[in-house]
Amino acid sequence: MSSKSNIHPTALVSEGASIAEDVKIGPFAIIGPDVTIGKGTEIKANVVIEGKTTIGQNNTIHSFAVIGGVPQDLKFRGEQAELVIGDHNKIREYVTIHIGTEGGTMKTVVGSNNLFMASSHVAHDCIIGDNNVFANSCALAGHVEVGDNAILGGMTGVHQFSCVGDYTMIGAGSMVGQDVPPFSIAQGDRCKLRGVNLVGLKRNGFSGEDSSKIKRAWRSLFLASGKTTEKLEALPEELRGNPNVELLVSFLNRSISEGRGVCSPD
Repeated sequence: MSSKSNIHPTALVSEGASIAEDVKIGPFAIIGPDVTIGKGTEIKANVVIEGKTTIGQNNTIHSFAVIGGVPQDLKFRGEQAELVIGDHNKIREYVTIHIGTEGGTMKTVVGSNNLFMASSHVAHDCIIGDNNVFANSCALAGHVEVGDNAILGGMTGVHQFSCVGDYTMIGAGSMVGQDVPPFSIAQGDRCKLRGVNLVGLKRNGFSGEDSSKIKRAWRSLFLASGKTTEKLEALPEELRGNPNVELLVSFLNRSISEGRGVCSPD
């Protein structure tokens, strides 16, 4: 249990909670009995953490966030689903992140080094990777997947079961109704592909050669005419084998096989 000196006297920490020694818990915070919080994490004033929720190390959760709440899903029947959050996340004011459901994987998963700006929302059964930024009032519906190193602009909404690939940039106010492939810029209502996220690639240390191959593959797959399956088959041989191109190909194959479809270019 966290040291008494780190817990404000007005905080309500349930007896069953597992709190690392150096966790800081601010005034009027409420921590439920099935909550586990790792070392170095700071819980600020008026935060509510409930449900079967596991939070890793060195996270900061700001005032009025509600973490581990029950899903906004009419099919939810009180099943003992959970929420797992990794390390070094920054969760700002009024963020809500819900546990999973029996209709999904029984688990909502958030990776590490993510920034959730104020009032963003993560629904049940979402799976989120690492190093992502969710700007103010982003809303992820149930079962959404977000890869790594993506940036979602403010007031973006993502439809249930949609996937957002690695190194994507989604413009503010977008309504994402289909999958957004890796390395893409997407924007609009309904969201359209706008190009390759070259600035994101540069910021993340991609070589000029890798960026060039990603750009060529992206143009072949999204700007050429024909069916996506045909364009995948026609992808130039010299691009195959590059791990970034293969990531793009596997994302598209999965999207096709699962029937969601991919955002189209403008």
